[in-house]
Amino acid sequence: MAPQVLGDRLDEPLVEPDDVRRPGPGEHESPLATFPEEIAAVRATDPEAARGDMALALADRPGGLRSPAGRRLLADPARAVQELADLLERAWHVMVEPHWPRLRALLEADIAFRSRRLAEVGFERLLGEISLKLRWADSTLTVSGTRGDHSRVLGGQGLVLMPSVFVWPEVVGGYEPPWQPAVICPARGIGGLWTESARRTPDALARLLGRARADVLCALGEPAGTSAPAHRLSLAPSSVSAHLSALRAAGLLTSRRYGHQVLYERTPLGIALAAQEP
Repeated sequence: MAPQVLGDRLDEPLVEPDDVRRPGPGEHESPLATFPEEIAAVRATDPEAARGDMALALADRPGGLRSPAGRRLLADPARAVQELADLLERAWHVMVEPHWPRLRALLEADIAFRSRRLAEVGFERLLGEISLKLRWADSTLTVSGTRGDHSRVLGGQGLVLMPSVFVWPEVVGGYEPPWQPAVICPARGIGGLWTESARRTPDALARLLGRARADVLCALGEPAGTSAPAHRLSLAPSSVSAHLSALRAAGLLTSRRYGHQVLYERTPLGIALAAQEP
């Protein structure tokens, strides 16, 4: 794709691909949509709606509306939508898709954890746990940020909580019609996503279970599928899957299906065993 879609310089974009927004799943959409489904929806964006989004983005950049690239985008929004979708598709294949199994496991583990916390502590406290920038009172969600405070009365519309691996440490609020109000927040565990665990598996536990199986148990500090511990421990996914099944059969893990995969989590007994001093 020609760089001029973004502006005269690649490091100073006029309109970024996500300026044609698709904030989250609508009322009748699946939250587990595939990338081909999502990019098809972006390509089907109404050109006039896209023009409005791009005009807002350009107005936020000094000289954007008057620049040659800005005028070209607004003059032919249908073409601009396809060009921006092409950029998104290229970015997906180069930067995200190779790591997607690991990223998806983290996101799905976050959803499972937040769902359990919602049932345990309620909505108001859950928002406080997600971020100190979120406040809930009298059916009003307030998102505090560097650009001021923004309040929106939900009035029964509901609120989508969307974990992301790309927004840390910020929390992003989206509430422009016709989209359902949404809060995009950092997924739990982002800090350790690309790091190896520094904690050594207790020797006593390794003698009891075997080193590899004990390592797998200790690697499950958060709910996860097969790919995350396999990457962290440099083990084959098939080997990790066998260890997870054995640990679950022994009562050290529980499992539940979420979307495309099975998430494993330590039971109280598993937590106690993994918490021993090395």
